[in-house]
Amino acid sequence: MAITPQEILQIEQDIVLVLKNIYDPEIPINIYDLGLIYEIDVDPDGTATIRMTLTAPNCPVADQLVEDVQTQVAKVKGVREANVILTFDPPWDKSMLSEEALLELGFL
Repeated sequence: MAITPQEILQIEQDIVLVLKNIYDPEIPINIYDLGLIYEIDVDPDGTATIRMTLTAPNCPVADQLVEDVQTQVAKVKGVREANVILTFDPPWDKSMLSEEALLELGFL
């Protein structure tokens, strides 16, 4: 049974809330406000695809962070399957930080 566009929107909002509870171990800010999440896409069949990056390509916790995102997103009500695509295009930089993150890090 296909999920309605309204339900997809709610699932995407729930995914954002989950992502705001996953933290980069080197920076005390959640990965969403850090700007590491490039795209959240939920298909009508309940497949969630998260396109994300890391603060650095040689991040020592890359595997753990990707696994956390996949595991936590898969628990969101309405998500049947979670896929995480790791990309470094475009490369992350501090311009991707949210206003909350900039405040927290003292850049504002």
